Amino acid sequence: MIETNPKRRAGKALDAANFFLADVRDGLGPYLAIYLLTEQEWNEARIGIVMSVATIAGIVAQTPAGALVDATKAKRSAMVLAAMLVTVSSLLLPWFSDFLPVAVSQATAHAAGSIFPPALAAVTLGIFGTKGFTQRIGRNETFNHAGNAFAAAAAGATAYLWGPSVVFYLLAVMSIGSLVSILAIPERAIDHDRARGIANDPKLGDAGHRVSGLSVLLTCRPLLIFAVSAVLFHLSNAAMLPLVGQKLALQDKNVGTSMMSACIVAAQIVMVPMALLVGAKADSWGRKPLFLTALAILPVRGVLYTLSDNACWLVSVQLLDGVGAGLYGAIFPIIVADLMRGTGRFNVAQGAVITAQGIGAALSTTVAGFAVVHFGYSAAFILLGAIAEVGIVLWIFAMPETRPDDRDAQLSSNKLSAPIAAIR
Repeated sequence: MIETNPKRRAGKALDAANFFLADVRDGLGPYLAIYLLTEQEWNEARIGIVMSVATIAGIVAQTPAGALVDATKAKRSAMVLAAMLVTVSSLLLPWFSDFLPVAVSQATAHAAGSIFPPALAAVTLGIFGTKGFTQRIGRNETFNHAGNAFAAAAAGATAYLWGPSVVFYLLAVMSIGSLVSILAIPERAIDHDRARGIANDPKLGDAGHRVSGLSVLLTCRPLLIFAVSAVLFHLSNAAMLPLVGQKLALQDKNVGTSMMSACIVAAQIVMVPMALLVGAKADSWGRKPLFLTALAILPVRGVLYTLSDNACWLVSVQLLDGVGAGLYGAIFPIIVADLMRGTGRFNVAQGAVITAQGIGAALSTTVAGFAVVHFGYSAAFILLGAIAEVGIVLWIFAMPETRPDDRDAQLSSNKLSAPIAAIR
């Protein structure tokens, strides 16, 4: 049994880790596009390609990262090493100007960053268990968004004075905070069996006590539908903020970076109540309507971005990103936990779905970059919004509700028996 004090201490350390890792886990994020556009004078298509290369590296690493988190008890050490790799790879960027070293440094950062989503979710599940997982994930995302808002506000305030390169120094400071926070999580507070989804639940029978084969990733139909939906979400969403940043930076590189920070801060502020909403209501409202809302925001954003190039307008529209991304980020691990309950494959399943969504993100920046070069920014935004509409149709007609109460009702009525079959 987990002691009360280590559990309370672990919760506070998780708060801090989510806050500081918010800036570290994505490396330079959307600031990379601004830096390459204004400091290195790359064109939009070349920027899109290097961002896609980096994202592909994260894709390749993501499923193995999830498998590693399932298998290892050194989850804290894995996150510490990853944070160091992300930081060093990003801090070396000012010394690079050619395509290859920039691509390699960012590929390394993205590959290392792939460890954070499954590791944080696993540690959370291992400490708080299934019953406390939904509410705690909402809290995790709240501190994550608060960290992003703080980092973006700091970057915006200082970039006006010292230029876009200030983001490198901010990343270094946040990295130090993340290392201290991760190591503050008590190792004895983590139940590693529970962290990978092995459940001591009589409703699951013997299946809840053993690790399922990896074939579960291909035989769980709702997991496959969820993966496709995640691809479409990120194919639509990933390029929108970088495109907004590029439009702002073309007007004034220093003001562009500051306004980009304003976009991020605006979205992150909205994401905080969205994450809290998921934590408080996902069990009563269900998972399906919350994810559907996240998808539905994207076509609206795509249209609104085309109406004006005014900086204040673009920042205002970015508030909608806070609604969509806030809901998505919080509901994602909850849905995967639902689908993988009792299989022991929670983290590798997270990795597999993140791999799928990473494919969408990689294609998004490349497609959008070429669309801008050949047809302009407005056409690119409309195209991205149309992709999300496909995801909306799929989600409405193909995806079942994954809430445990619905699955347990199926089990009790003897319609289905195995934990995975119960959500097919």
